Amino acid sequence: MPTRRVEIDGRQWQVYPSGYVTQYDADEFGLIFVHGVADAREVRITRYSPAGARSREQSLAEMTDAEVRRLFGMSQPSATSPEAGYAS
Repeated sequence: MPTRRVEIDGRQWQVYPSGYVTQYDADEFGLIFVHGVADAREVRITRYSPAGARSREQSLAEMTDAEVRRLFGMSQPSATSPEAGYAS
């Protein structure tokens, strides 16, 4: 799985495609942002719709750091997201 690193507010975040499939499978992709390790790890999740039809991996690779930071600003804590195991 491809990953990239981005600095946000002085902290390094690893960014991965989530692989979680929603009803909008071809139009909406998820990203997982991870900072830290083990118990100190913080995880945030967001979804986005790329321009054009692409794979999740290609879409992530083509985004600029500014676009990734913008998506981080719209992310939510992992405890509220099905990508990270939340169940209602």
